[in-house]
Amino acid sequence: MLLLCGAPLVAQDPVPRDTARRDSVPVVADTVAPRAEAPPAVSDSAVRQRRTRGDSVRPRPPVSPGQAFLRSLVLPGWGQASLNRNVTGGLFVAFEGVALAMVWKSAWQLDFARARGKYVDSHVRERQDWTVLLVFNHLISATEAFVSSHLYDFPATLNSQPLPDGSTGVGVKVRF
Repeated sequence: MLLLCGAPLVAQDPVPRDTARRDSVPVVADTVAPRAEAPPAVSDSAVRQRRTRGDSVRPRPPVSPGQAFLRSLVLPGWGQASLNRNVTGGLFVAFEGVALAMVWKSAWQLDFARARGKYVDSHVRERQDWTVLLVFNHLISATEAFVSSHLYDFPATLNSQPLPDGSTGVGVKVRF
């Protein structure tokens, strides 16, 4: 199976330099030294367009996997938004808001419980749980952005639709 999958990739390898030397026309060295010319000015939008457009075979993601990881590590959902995965990014931002609100609420309840002298241990554990979920959301969001950037050009789409017998089916479309 691996041999069959790897066979088409050989056709994409560049031509080795050895084959260029076997040409029937001898190459004559240039006798005039080349002038040093300034590279043509390229605008930022042209560079950005070239980076996002990619080539004709494989589109490139707008951000690299490392950048997507760091963006979502700083603010969950930022890496997903830069990859045009707005629903996924919105879910991470929404959970971030809920977790932050619950950390604040549990800290407030802990202060109140300490003042009363009751249920302090349970409120300490509740605050720790929400803090762990907050950190977990950052790590999962960053990991998801990293993987999404790597799979940016993956052509499969997952959809569900009602089947003729009335049940719901889930399928994957892959274009070749």
